[in-house]
Amino acid sequence: MSNTPVIGVLALQGDVREHLIALAAADAVARPVRRPEELAEVDGLVIPGGESTTISKLAVLFGLMEPLRTRVRSGLPVYGTCAGLIMLADKILDPRSGQETIGGIDMIVRRNAFGRQNESFEAAVDVTGVEGDPVEGVFIRAPWVESVGAETEVLAEHEGHIVAVRQGNALATSFHPELTGDHRLHAMFVDMVRANKVAESL
Repeated sequence: MSNTPVIGVLALQGDVREHLIALAAADAVARPVRRPEELAEVDGLVIPGGESTTISKLAVLFGLMEPLRTRVRSGLPVYGTCAGLIMLADKILDPRSGQETIGGIDMIVRRNAFGRQNESFEAAVDVTGVEGDPVEGVFIRAPWVESVGAETEVLAEHEGHIVAVRQGNALATSFHPELTGDHRLHAMFVDMVRANKVAESL
């Protein structure tokens, strides 16, 4: 049981419950994280979709922004979906006033790049590292990645735009895999967390 990773879901806003279910299905112990002391107890963290400006402001309000930055900088495995991808970007092309990010992935992102709420769509996405059929991506007011740095690996594109990336222990997708019942991306992240636990114990 000791190798079962404990993975938190940042529970400030967004589809927290769906991520908790997907992580549990991928053999992790999943729990919500709202306070710095809860963040300190997890082996990995998912930052869900929602509204990136709201998540940013709530993270500051709850005293989580600096602890998040510190842990991500020190190598905490982290996975951001949609707004979570924006939160992990080192730079936002068109930030709202006062919007902050955690950072951790050398990329520039564009908010709401695929259109507004009524232009949401689903698409099959081939993701490097995910075996079998393409992942069904749910894009809801989704961002895309404008550009990446040399250390950032592009895992997927849709219509010529980058929609999945990884840099070290940080993973991010423009779309919502937690809404489809396909838990392969969560399983991939759980494997990343497990590998990091092993590396830290050596």
